Amino acid sequence: MNASELWKEILDNPATKKNLLKDIEKLAKENNNPAEIHFGTSGWRGEIGSDFTMHNVRILAHAIIEAVKSEDKSILKAIGVNSFNEFKKRGVIVGHDTRILGREFAYEIIGVIQSEGVKCYYAGEATTPEFSAGIVELGVAASINLTPSHNPPNYGGFKLNPSDGGPAPEELTKPIETIANELMKKETKIKIAHTEIVEHINLTDLYTAFLKKRNVIDLEKITKFIERYKPSIAIDHMYGTSRGKLAKILSLKPGTFICLRKDDDPLFEGLSPEPSQANLNLALSKLREQSSSKDILGFAAIIDPDGDRVRFADLKRQIPMNYFGAMAFHFLYTHKNMRGVVAKSVGTSNFVNAIASELGVDIVETKVGFKHFRPYLLPNARTKTIVAFEESDGISAQRHVLEKDAIFGVLLAIEMLATLNKNLSDYLEEIESLYGTYFPDRTGIELPREKFGPHIKKKVQEFAKKFKTGDNFEIGTLKKSISDIITIDGLKIVFKDNSWIMIRPSGTEPKIRIYVEGKSEEEKNILIKETKQLVIQLCQ
Repeated sequence: MNASELWKEILDNPATKKNLLKDIEKLAKENNNPAEIHFGTSGWRGEIGSDFTMHNVRILAHAIIEAVKSEDKSILKAIGVNSFNEFKKRGVIVGHDTRILGREFAYEIIGVIQSEGVKCYYAGEATTPEFSAGIVELGVAASINLTPSHNPPNYGGFKLNPSDGGPAPEELTKPIETIANELMKKETKIKIAHTEIVEHINLTDLYTAFLKKRNVIDLEKITKFIERYKPSIAIDHMYGTSRGKLAKILSLKPGTFICLRKDDDPLFEGLSPEPSQANLNLALSKLREQSSSKDILGFAAIIDPDGDRVRFADLKRQIPMNYFGAMAFHFLYTHKNMRGVVAKSVGTSNFVNAIASELGVDIVETKVGFKHFRPYLLPNARTKTIVAFEESDGISAQRHVLEKDAIFGVLLAIEMLATLNKNLSDYLEEIESLYGTYFPDRTGIELPREKFGPHIKKKVQEFAKKFKTGDNFEIGTLKKSISDIITIDGLKIVFKDNSWIMIRPSGTEPKIRIYVEGKSEEEKNILIKETKQLVIQLCQ
């Protein structure tokens, strides 16, 4: 069987077919078939053993070196160095998440990079925001983090960050893609290079130092609050890199937090390890066990394997990022006196718009993908954002890392409890009473990998041409009037009552994503159901 067939058998029966992973590992090491390299919203991703192989990872590493060696001014500027010689001296951090072959893939990359005289640091397992902070603290030229984030266990990922710690911009990834794909076409074989002595680093220590210097989060206040009030906080780590990090950062003893799914399982129980409402139920059930009263102070959270996405709940309600991001803005603005704009992705709820409008704060809406927040998060940005967040569970803030950060989200949630002495849901309801209620949701339709490609994006673009402002729009039992058509990323149709629907081909997996926001729970459900039918028809 090929890797895709093996993965299907493994994921259909993860408890009994885990032994087949050895065959996947063999294919990953021996399969030299070329792949098409494309950096999506957060790096290159592929199926382990099919296109994400040792051979192809070596080629991509070599392509990065060749791009920097060209000393093209735009490439050097995008990475943040003046020359290849500077790149070599400053060096690169390489690490990975908890999926299979993480260390082996990392050492293949280190071998290629070291053979060109570039200094390397090996980070082992680490979260995405730790890489971002580590780059800044060490002053290195870049990092390579082998993770596909929240994708299913059959995926591998290659995430490149330049010297400012943010996601790699297109000025850097496009030439790397071109070089890598040319090497693939030529069937170039990059020799396996033996790694020299590699310096190991602890990114959690560097991340903690970064937090203390930037002082966005009051670590001392949080620690004293936890030690005095002992809130019940249940964290589901989804077998990922965030395990054990919170207690270490706060210098608290193990057992302070209720830590779930913190062991090794590269199959994630066969789940797609995203911080979804369904996946959060385990942590929520553990929180309920602590008390039968809704007055318990605390919350449940789930973090994805590379630690850059988080979702919250307490005993009263679920608090996805559409709500928590708005709460974070309100908290940082009113309780920590931070000033600036608010940056959010186009698929994110208008709840924060309502709050910002009342407070006189401007909103910036970007394409989906955290890299689009970079201009507003940079330390020297002309227009600085107070908070940057996207509905897909990512958040960061002014003076913090340029990547999304689940650990930051959890620490901020605890600081909210410590400052307000109330639960997250109570704070949310207080804000809703002032600025109104919103009902966002999202889903998606997966397509076979072979049927997903640029033609899907073209279909969405053609579909968008059917609508114009002022048109009447019937969707199920709902009759709407269109107030705006937004095509910055996919198709977003905004109605005059401020409800909306959006469809967008994913940049990281074979899926069409669907986003909606209704004026009531019932309306939201109708919008989700009917928009899915629109997408199904569109794909036929």
